[in-house]
Amino acid sequence: MHNIYVTRPELPPLEALLPSLEEIWSSRVLSNGGVFHDRFEAALTRHLGVAHLSLCTNATIGLMLALRSLGLRGEVITSPFTFVATVQAIEWAGLTPVFADIDPVTLNLDPRAVERVITPDTCAILPVHCYGHACDVDALEAVAQAHGLKLVYDAAHAFGVRLRGRALASWGDLSVLSFHATKVFNTFEGGAIVARDAPIKSVIDRLKNFGIVDENHVEGVGLNGKMNEFCAALGLAQLERVEAAIGQRARIDARYREGLDGVPGLRLQHLWPGEEPNHAYFPVRVGPDYGESRDALQARLKAHGIHARRYFCPLVSDLADFRDRPQVAPQPLPVAHEAADQVLCLPIYPDLGAADQARIIDLLRHGRG
Repeated sequence: MHNIYVTRPELPPLEALLPSLEEIWSSRVLSNGGVFHDRFEAALTRHLGVAHLSLCTNATIGLMLALRSLGLRGEVITSPFTFVATVQAIEWAGLTPVFADIDPVTLNLDPRAVERVITPDTCAILPVHCYGHACDVDALEAVAQAHGLKLVYDAAHAFGVRLRGRALASWGDLSVLSFHATKVFNTFEGGAIVARDAPIKSVIDRLKNFGIVDENHVEGVGLNGKMNEFCAALGLAQLERVEAAIGQRARIDARYREGLDGVPGLRLQHLWPGEEPNHAYFPVRVGPDYGESRDALQARLKAHGIHARRYFCPLVSDLADFRDRPQVAPQPLPVAHEAADQVLCLPIYPDLGAADQARIIDLLRHGRG
């Protein structure tokens, strides 16, 4: 029996990278906006069909840069059902996270819940496109405009997703993508910030390089958020393969849906009209009618070498650093707590074999109780 993990990084053939590595070795330019950085940034902007994009070291740094670039002060409303980095980035930017509940179907930030926690100190909304599925972008835009708030999306899961023919990352004032090893598209580590206009991209470009304007001038409190040449070279190679990889993920998604259809107590994440998904994750909700708890199912799968993950449990709002804060304590967050108790993400990656997937499906269908 071999181990099957929730994901497995997609990589190009090593030989596909060798010419780029030789060029990097020859130039001795390893960072600071070299040729591969510029090539990748331009190619990625075209591939995603967005107006402006700035590469960065990783998505956490990207969120920090995005928030800092807007000159925000005060509270930022976000989802408790997310990876901790979303909220840590708010803190690192000197802002105060406030949690609102999520929608019971999409598991994304609920616009009505957002409105209930807006205060005079609120400066922005930071929704998360959870599992790569689109937030209610129209309703969130309406809330932001009605209250004069900035809208910054954590689009870490959403590489290549399109909504109504438009890149999902193009919504909001800014969107931040992740190219971490576990994502649909990876550059080992990396990320990008998608901006609506050139002036804000210029601010981000400056901030990610310590705020340096020229040899004699530094503006703002920046940091080192640049993508290096190796990661950029890998990104160029990955762009040639990512659509095929997403297609394979779609086939795996379809096999899960067929194999798990009708299993009592299991609820699958639905696919909604107008969205072209990237199939980044395959979450199932384990309800009381299933015959065993979500945690018991996870343990049983692990005993068979299948490492499913409880994304996201515990809620960020339940972590020690956040749960006792006045901005958190009054919020019961019932939908988010139910999701945290029920969701289990099954393995999905392009080279997950049909036999391995059939074994996973069989365990979910027949091993209950």
